[in-house]
Amino acid sequence: MNLSSFALVRFLPVETNFGFIRMRVGAFVLSLFMVLGSVTAFFTMGLNLGIDFRGGTAIEISTQGPADIALIREVVTAAVPGDVQVQGFGTEEDVLIRVGEIDPEVINALEGFDALDAAQAQQAVQQLVRGALVEAIPDVSFERMEVISPQVSDELRVAGATAVLVSLFLMLVYIWLRFEWQYSVGAVLALAHDVIITIGFFSVTQLQFNLPTIAAILTIVGYSMNDTVVIYDRIREMFRKYKSLPTAEVLDLAINATLSRTILTSGTTLVALIAMAVMGGPALEGFAMALIWGVAIGTYSSIFVAAPLLTVTGVRRDAGDRED
Repeated sequence: MNLSSFALVRFLPVETNFGFIRMRVGAFVLSLFMVLGSVTAFFTMGLNLGIDFRGGTAIEISTQGPADIALIREVVTAAVPGDVQVQGFGTEEDVLIRVGEIDPEVINALEGFDALDAAQAQQAVQQLVRGALVEAIPDVSFERMEVISPQVSDELRVAGATAVLVSLFLMLVYIWLRFEWQYSVGAVLALAHDVIITIGFFSVTQLQFNLPTIAAILTIVGYSMNDTVVIYDRIREMFRKYKSLPTAEVLDLAINATLSRTILTSGTTLVALIAMAVMGGPALEGFAMALIWGVAIGTYSSIFVAAPLLTVTGVRRDAGDRED
């Protein structure tokens, strides 16, 4: 039996002739609408910041044998009010528990506590978590217990924003050196488009925005840039091959030539990410959702934003004559 006859890839179009450049005005309007909507959502609704950016308590524990993450999450959630994150790290016996900053009045509502300020409230949280875990898992050992202050959270916010901005700047320099400045402007505008809309997605959905989300955004920058570079490379080849064709037609040829590759890459990546979102649990939910949204937006921007922007930046057709 010839198994290749069942390959789903056979149903993907090999040669397409879509007029992407003809649709650029509509795509630009849609992108402008999404960017403005994202900025508006950010300033009106804000972000549901995670413990990393709001402060709280971090507790590292170790168990005898593989840790039961679900049981630990259930015990800690029942013991303390507020936002709780439980995730494994390092070996399968190690677990990191993070509890968001809790107002002293919330702690004082519990029997036996009289916290005067935020520091005492966090100490009460540590007592509650320790007591509940020792009762449920007698062999548990506590490796580290510390309070994440709002000042540390502010530093993390600044560091996260700086990482994203630096990555965008380095991408601009890379594309400028590899191609021409017209390409770098188009690529960086497309990347900024992806980052802003992803942040807007988190603002609208109120999914938790934490350090893994920053890692996901940086991954999106790399993924989207890879897609854009593939299309730009093909555009440069087409400029060498079809010297008399109008620029818009050359751009369409290049996008269509890479379309099946783009669909396959994005499709297989999304399958893995959806599996991560469904089976990864709360600890990976934000990371996976950011990547799923980012891959979809990054694929859209590579086709409908990065390449069509070359008609706006005035790409030089003779730039394709230069060899790498």
